[in-house]
Amino acid sequence: MNRPALDPLSMIRPRRGITGISAILLPFTDRGDIDWAAFAAHCVRTADAGLTPAVNMDTGFGNLLAPDQKIAVLDVTRSALGGKPFVAGAVFVDAPGEIFALDKYRRAVADIVTRGGTPVVCQSYGLTALPGPELIAAYEAIGRECDAFIAFELGPMFVPFGKVYDLEVYRGLLGVRACVGAKHSSLRREPEWARLALRDAVRPDFKVFTGNDLAVDMVMYGSDYLLGLSTFAPDLFARRDSYWRAGDPRFYELNDALQYLGCLTFRDPVPAYKHSAAMFLKLRGWIGCDATHPRSPTRPEYDRELLRGILRRLEAL
Repeated sequence: MNRPALDPLSMIRPRRGITGISAILLPFTDRGDIDWAAFAAHCVRTADAGLTPAVNMDTGFGNLLAPDQKIAVLDVTRSALGGKPFVAGAVFVDAPGEIFALDKYRRAVADIVTRGGTPVVCQSYGLTALPGPELIAAYEAIGRECDAFIAFELGPMFVPFGKVYDLEVYRGLLGVRACVGAKHSSLRREPEWARLALRDAVRPDFKVFTGNDLAVDMVMYGSDYLLGLSTFAPDLFARRDSYWRAGDPRFYELNDALQYLGCLTFRDPVPAYKHSAAMFLKLRGWIGCDATHPRSPTRPEYDRELLRGILRRLEAL
C-alpha cells in the first residue's frame, strides 16, 4: 500500500489533552520475593497522578512471571485501585514454531476482564508468525472475548517474538472494532508518524500509544502513551502533560529532562531499563530495594550516581 505523505511539523497538536498509561514496575525484595506493598503503593501513586496503571507488561516482567503470579498481580491491582481503571498485559509464554494459541489468549483476556481491567494483547511467537490476513482475523477473534482491548506491536530489541507490523496490517488492525488503540514500540519516529497519519485518515478515535522511550515528545504529534519510562516518575509525566494542555512553555524543559532519563535507561541492553527503574524508585524513596526479577538483566553500579544527578535536575524543575 502507499505510505501516507509525512509532514511532521503539520502534525503538531498544541494544547491537546494527552492520555497517559504507565507500565508499572513490579518491585522485588532483597530475598527475591515480590514486594506487594510497594507494588500496590506505586499503582495508587500512578493513578493519583492521573495516569492509568498498566500491569503484567514488560516493565512488570509479565513474560517472566508464573501464571499464579500474574493472577496475584491482577488481584492486588484491583484491590489497591478500588475500582479505578487499569490495563493489563494478556501475556503468556510460547516457543518458536508454536501455532497461534487462541484458547490461551481467551483465558488471559478473561482473567483481566473479570477483574475490571482492559486487556493489552501482547505478542507471542504464534501470533506474530501469522500472515497478515490471518493475523487480523486472530485479533478479531480475541476481540470477541471483551468489549475493548489495546493491541501491542513490539520491536525485537525488547523480546525475540516481537514484530512491528507493516502499514497494510496496521490498517487492518484499525478495522478491528474492539481494538481501541495500539502501543507502538519500534523506538523509531517515522513508523509512528506514519501510523498517526493513517489513524487520522481512517479512524480518528483510535489511540496510537507511543512506546518510544527515546522520543517521549511524540505526544506533540498526536500520540498518547503507554510507557515504561513513566513508571520512574508518573508525577512528573502528569505535570508535563498538563503543561502541554495549558500551552505552558515549561513543557519543553521538563520533557528534555525526562528524555535524558529515557536515553540513559533505555540504552542497550534495553530490557535492563527495569533495573534502572528500580534504582531510580529507590532513590526517590518509593521502594526499599532495587533488585529485579532474577532473569532480568542489570545495570552497572555507577548508574546510581548518574540517576541521582538526573533526579536532582528533575526535582529542581
